[in-house]
Formats: sequence, C-alpha cells, structure tokens
Amino acid sequence: MASVPCLVSLSLCLLVLSHACSAQLEQVTSQHGWTRVRGEQRRGEGYSLDECQFSRLSAREPDRRLTSEAGVTDVWDENDDQFRCAGAAALRHTIEERGLLLPAYTNAPKLVYVDQGQGYHGAAIPGCAETFQSQEESQQQQDPRQGFRDQHQKIRKVREGDVIALPAGVADWFYNDAQTPLVLVQIMDTSNPANQLDNNFRKFFLAGNPQQQIQGQRGQFSGQGFQSRRGGSGGQEQRSGNIFQGFDEQFLAEAFNVDTDLARRMKNENDNRGVIVRVEDRLQFLTPEFSEEERSEYQRGRPANGVEETFCSARLKQNINDPSRADVYNPRAGRITSVNSHNLPILRSLRLSAQKGHLYQNAIMAPHWNINAHSICYFTRGTGRVQIVDENGRSVFDGEVREGQILTAPHNFAVVKRAGGEGLEWVAFKTNDQAKISQLAGRVSSMRAFPEEVIANSFQVSREEARRLKFNRDEVTLFSPGSRSQYRA
Repeated sequence: MASVPCLVSLSLCLLVLSHACSAQLEQVTSQHGWTRVRGEQRRGEGYSLDECQFSRLSAREPDRRLTSEAGVTDVWDENDDQFRCAGAAALRHTIEERGLLLPAYTNAPKLVYVDQGQGYHGAAIPGCAETFQSQEESQQQQDPRQGFRDQHQKIRKVREGDVIALPAGVADWFYNDAQTPLVLVQIMDTSNPANQLDNNFRKFFLAGNPQQQIQGQRGQFSGQGFQSRRGGSGGQEQRSGNIFQGFDEQFLAEAFNVDTDLARRMKNENDNRGVIVRVEDRLQFLTPEFSEEERSEYQRGRPANGVEETFCSARLKQNINDPSRADVYNPRAGRITSVNSHNLPILRSLRLSAQKGHLYQNAIMAPHWNINAHSICYFTRGTGRVQIVDENGRSVFDGEVREGQILTAPHNFAVVKRAGGEGLEWVAFKTNDQAKISQLAGRVSSMRAFPEEVIANSFQVSREEARRLKFNRDEVTLFSPGSRSQYRA
C-alpha cells in the first residue's frame, strides 16, 4: 500500500516537469530581440516565429503615396519589422479645403490624431438612431405634406490635437471646412481581438473607386494601397473598388428600393477622384449651434457634457494639445499629456491609448521602458535623438528623428529621447488602454526604489557614487538640460 502514494507523487512530479518543459518550448526568444509567449498573446492571431526577428529599427517615413482629387494619402509599409511585430498599420491623410474623405470602415480598431487643421467627423455606429433631424423633417412627422429633408447620426467638430477613437467595423468620414489642410494620422491595431481576420490591414470603402496610381519610393506601381499584405510584394497589381462593386445591380436595386440605374451608379466604376473628393460648394449637414458657454468649453478642449449615457452617446475624442491638461509638466523641460480609458472610456473596449509629448530645447525624457504596451511614435514637430536598447544590451536604434517619421519602441525595450535645438514633439500610440512606463532615472525611477547597497554592489561603485546615481536627478519624467545635455545632430 505504501507504493501507491509514491506512484501518485511520481506522477505529479512528471506532470509538473512536463508543463515546465512545455512552457519553455512555447517561449520563443529571437536571436535579435523580441520575445513572444504564445499563451500570453495580447491579441487575436498567433505570430509566426520570424515575425519579431530584426537587428535594427529605423525611423520610417511613408513608403508610398495615393493621390486623390482633394488630397493625398501617405502609407507606411506594413511589412516593416516594427509594424509586423507591433501588429499595426499607419496612414496619413492630408485633406484640402472642401475635401471629403469618403466613408469607409476597417477590420481593426484605430486611433486618429488630428495633426493640423480642423473639420468635421461623422461615424455611423450600428444600431444607433439618427438623432440629428432638420426642422422640416420634424414638422413632416406631424404633417406628411411638408417636404422631407434629412436626418443622420451625430457629427463632431474636430481640431488640431484631437485623438479620435473608432472601433473596428464602424464606418466614418472626415470633411475639411477650413482653408488650411486637415492632416490626420491613423494607427490601426490589426492584432487586436476585434480583428477576426488575419493580421493584414483592410479598409472597406462604401463609396468611390479607390484604385489609383501610387507614387512609391521605387517608382510607380498599380494597386489601391490600403489592402497591403504582410510578406507580399509591394508592387503586386490588384483590383480594388468600393464594396458595392461586387454586388449584382438587381440585388442592390431591390435592397435599396431604387431603380437599377441608380444602383449601378453606386458602384462608382468610372470614378477617378480617389478616396478624397472635392465638394462643389459646401457640405451641408445638421450641426447644433454652440451657446457662448458651450463654445468656451469646446475651445478649452472640455466636453460640454461629461456624463457618459450609452454607447451611442459615448465620447469618441479627446484633445491632448491643451497645455492646461498636461499630466506631467516641467517649466524647464516640457510636458506630457495622456488619453486612456480613464478620461476616454471607449478606449477600454479598443485596448488602446495615446500620449502627446513636448520636449523643450535639449531637454530629455527619462530613460524608461514600456511595461505593458508597444509605443508607436509619430513625430509632429522639431528634431531630436532617440536611443532604443534590447534585452541583450544592444542598441537597435540610435539616430535622429524629425517631423513626419514613425518609430516604434517595442514592449519592454529601454528608450530615451532628447530634443534638438528646435525642441521635439510627438504623439505615441500605445497598444494598451492603461499603458504604463517604468523610469530608469529621476525621482520616481527604479533606481530610487533600490537600496544604496544594491546599487553599489550591482555596478561595483562606492556608496557615495551609488548615492549620486540615485539622487542626483530629482525631476520626474522630463529632465531639464544640464551641462552634459548639448544635443549633437
């Protein structure tokens, strides 16, 4: 009988060893850096073993440009290593005066940053009522003889510094009503659980004929430019159009209860205007007039009504350009402003957040690592120097960054930024709705948390030197330039 407990104990030991070996096999560590544990993936589909293998990062400018009647669309190469492993795609739309970015939806949630200009944004949220009604339409409900005009869902005014959050599958559009260009930077989280397809970015247009000639770094090639395929040829020719082009005209006519001629025109097969079209006069839609108090609230970047009632009335945007809303501020170094699921609740379901950084001349953002997210940085103003280090202590990026470039700081990689002579500004798109960093220097750093003896023995330095490492920098997150902080391009 004594042998029974022994057999049970032996079985348990073998089971534990089996799980340990299995966990080790599941953890894949690239020779060049990024570690992926299959059982703890952030988002939907698994990565192949070579998705995150690279030896160097680069600050990327757009790889190709799509020209339209009233603007241009710049596209970053989705096959670049930093986008592949972060599971993201990036676009930049520049919309001219009276330009309309045609309605479309994507297979992944996205964040849109308004880099320049102002305009209007509309989103067709499924299941929500058309709560904006013209006066004539309201009267027509009482008297059918009155003329019918229009009704539609809420339209939002957007301006420079706004971050707009859109769930996957929600069709939206933008319109520029100002004389200056409206510049929109978009990051799509293609590895989010909301994307039930593969990790390729797909944009489904509800109107227009997106197929255009695209100007790439290696010349011109055909293709629409939005439906890029990871691992595919960038110059591969593929047909593209709006989603109605694939439907039979008779089906469309019956579904919309219109004649076949109108159904045929919905396909826009001979439309050469691109994805940003010019409105002949001014786009007409319903918008409520601001009271003076509401206008003041809007100009300060605060919502007129802070109570979230339903998903249909949830706020989709938050401004992160207003200095008075900074989360971190150093009058000698700059400021940091964040938008996350605390101040924009819809981000909780998108699992995304954003941060706006502004460094003054030669100032430094504390060396740190991102605890629970990738950080995809789009640089909006100025120049600076960035260094990124992997888990082996090797520099995977050490170079200058400038306006219009994107650079990804991978999850857990150490990063430091220093502004140049003109300062440096950026917006960082984070793949977590509660993204956190851990600082290596400064008042709230890991170094402050360690005992002096631990620091002294770790670096083989004296107690006095350990004390200087721990206490010489008393600022938080943003450091003012010192005698050693002269920036060299």
